[in-house]
Amino acid sequence: MKTISIIGVGRIGGALALAFNKKSKNYRIENLISRNPDKAHKITENLIDKPNIYTINETEKIKSEIILICTQDSEILNVAEQLTGKLQHKPYIFHVSGSLSSEILNDLKNIGCKTGSIHPLVSVSDAFLGAQRFENAYFCVEGETSAVKLAEKIVKDLNGKPFSIETKHKILYHAAAVTACGHLVAVIDTALEILDKCGLENENARKILLPLIKSTIENLETQTAEQALTGTFARADYPTFEKHLDNLEKNVSPLAVEIYLLLGERSLQLAEKQGADPKSLNKIRKKITLAKKNLK
Repeated sequence: MKTISIIGVGRIGGALALAFNKKSKNYRIENLISRNPDKAHKITENLIDKPNIYTINETEKIKSEIILICTQDSEILNVAEQLTGKLQHKPYIFHVSGSLSSEILNDLKNIGCKTGSIHPLVSVSDAFLGAQRFENAYFCVEGETSAVKLAEKIVKDLNGKPFSIETKHKILYHAAAVTACGHLVAVIDTALEILDKCGLENENARKILLPLIKSTIENLETQTAEQALTGTFARADYPTFEKHLDNLEKNVSPLAVEIYLLLGERSLQLAEKQGADPKSLNKIRKKITLAKKNLK
């Protein structure tokens, strides 16, 4: 059984504590280190073995084999510096940031700790929901070879799916995650803005769009992006596109129009791979270029 200390008991830290709790034969949460003891106590109530609860100023008490830094990104370096000066042993240390690589833990690496990062590629808005969503989720792991090996075992023990990238590509990986998750929400919000102009209230509009969104995601489970593309751009339907643009320009914000046009350009690339009519595609491209100039 490996002992674990979790520094930062917010959504991710709390979710990991709860997830490890289900694997109590393999892992024991030894310490929870938090600026907010109430959050830590709430998580502790749901753990089989009750861990110690410390503040960040008591890190010298940590003796665990594994330390997980689950603080906000802006605090990771500060935590690493504090650990560097107080640790009495050389544990495995991981942070869970999506945008930062393991290089931010180099001071700890230099004193003999094995360092890496473990990032769950899933949206965690709540610790208790997050613990459930780790099941079958993909986790990006990178760092020292020995740390990556342990990280992969940890992920598999949590019933997740590990994959590795080179340390130098961590920020690029995170940009892809933001595009697929955060930008998806922004795109849907743009669609809601357009439906608002049709007289649909936000809540009702969301209910109407969700089945369409879910069916698109389901298509992507078995099809490539170009195969999953449907609609006006997939068909290179210039007359419909022209009507879209005319009505959007008259009714919604310039930003919504620009988003529609930019995503349209990307959709045309996919439509081209589908074998859509080249002449119609070029006609739409020219119209998009002109419309973008008119927005400036």
